[in-house]
Amino acid sequence: MKKLISVVTACYNEEENVEPLYEAVKQVFAKLKRYRYEHIFIDNRSTDSTVAVLRTICARDKNVKVIVNARNFGHIRSPFHGLIQAKGEGVIYMVADFQDPPELIPELIKKWEEGYKIVAAIKQNSEESAVFFAIRRLYYWIVTGLADVKLIPNFTGFGLYDRKLIEILRGVDDPYPYFRGLISDIGFEPALIPYTQPRRRRGITKNNFGTLYDLAMLGITTHSKVPLRLAAMLGFALSGLCLFTAVGYLVYKLVFWQQFSLGMAPLVIGFFLIASVQLFFIGIIGEYLGNIHTQSLKRPRVIESERINF
Repeated sequence: MKKLISVVTACYNEEENVEPLYEAVKQVFAKLKRYRYEHIFIDNRSTDSTVAVLRTICARDKNVKVIVNARNFGHIRSPFHGLIQAKGEGVIYMVADFQDPPELIPELIKKWEEGYKIVAAIKQNSEESAVFFAIRRLYYWIVTGLADVKLIPNFTGFGLYDRKLIEILRGVDDPYPYFRGLISDIGFEPALIPYTQPRRRRGITKNNFGTLYDLAMLGITTHSKVPLRLAAMLGFALSGLCLFTAVGYLVYKLVFWQQFSLGMAPLVIGFFLIASVQLFFIGIIGEYLGNIHTQSLKRPRVIESERINF
């Protein structure tokens, strides 16, 4: 019997892209005679005609399945929920805007057939803005350096995952899972496939500073205690520096009582330095507390309003 491969695509306001992506994936699998496939779209409550386009596709092709969320559950929860609904022996995750090239699917499957539980596509280069690409690489470098586990650098989630891995993810009790970190935390050795990320084909990106910041802080707070320990160490260092400075000023004042005037400048500089450092690390602590708060609520990742073709 032919093996079933699941392709999962999360979408939000991608009315211009979902049908071309469906056609591209269909053409790829038409050449892969040894496999059956299903294409699962999970829509994060789009406000355009994305769901209407998907309904039309589902009416003519039963290989396409659609989950419509009750509301927009964000860019972390919705894709993860879509992945764990897949039934295939291998599960491919790819975005809707063609920045994850469908042409790489045969190569992903080939590596998976070699026995790898994780086949990760690595963004070696990008056709996007050089500045944005450099910033992303810097982020991956920082998170990888801080993490308690060995994260996959320049990995966006595009790849193929074995059924065994998906079953493990199903058992993860995390209402706000950092997928890229979980993949590394599980421990399977990944096969890495480098590729050049093309530009978004149509429409505009739905990522903004808020979503990118959320993803960045989630990656740090979920898989590293380094910022908290850095706060403690810097606190000790600054307290020692302040004590040393205070003793130095006291001795200097006692020796040169008439000539030496302390003035306000050192006090003002010291005050603002300590205040800024405190505010920075209070913000870091707040991120960790927010993460703990989210975990403690135990809310469902996604509430579905509709399923089509399941």
